[in-house]
Amino acid sequence: MRQVNGIYTQRFNKRHNRTGHLFQGRYKAILIQKDSHLLEVARYIILNPIRAHITKQPDEWNWSSYLATAGMQAPHPCLSTQWILSQFHTNRSTAEKGYREFVMEGMGKETIWKEVKEQCLLGEERFAERLKPYIRGHEKIPEISKGQRYVSRPGLEKIFTKDICGDKGKRDKMIEEAVYGYGYKQKQIADHLGMHFTSISRILNKKDKLLKK
Repeated sequence: MRQVNGIYTQRFNKRHNRTGHLFQGRYKAILIQKDSHLLEVARYIILNPIRAHITKQPDEWNWSSYLATAGMQAPHPCLSTQWILSQFHTNRSTAEKGYREFVMEGMGKETIWKEVKEQCLLGEERFAERLKPYIRGHEKIPEISKGQRYVSRPGLEKIFTKDICGDKGKRDKMIEEAVYGYGYKQKQIADHLGMHFTSISRILNKKDKLLKK
């Protein structure tokens, strides 16, 4: 995907006489457990223009697969609508109607990102736990986003136990471990511990100065 985006950006910039980035942020890939989760993701993508206040209805956006999947226009040769429509009915016209209703029901609902674990897993808790061992050992690969690299890390509630929080020295040591070992942001730790993030920063700076001596 990085190569595809890079080549497309080069050609787009050349055609339109421009320079610089075209796409914002890193390409996101999510591992999905069930067909029902995949349907939610498909609906989420279709409703993006509405969330961005570009259009008011999904059929007003010409650059998605909605019109073709909903039976409002012929699909592009590279677009397959069979799987999505098969989730609603075996009869195509009935399936298209069901799909349109499904998309409309999603307007105004919470986005799927609240259910996505560690920015890359969408499924039940057991599904995420089973996959965590496959991630271990890849935490230092910069090509993978930090949130996905540290999917196997323990939760903050497991790092900062009552015993740890009750001992300032142990707590400060675990703050350092949470940031540098597990990739947690200082603000995440501050919010979890009920501290100001500047206090977390001072603890880390103090550790850094001691190491330099």
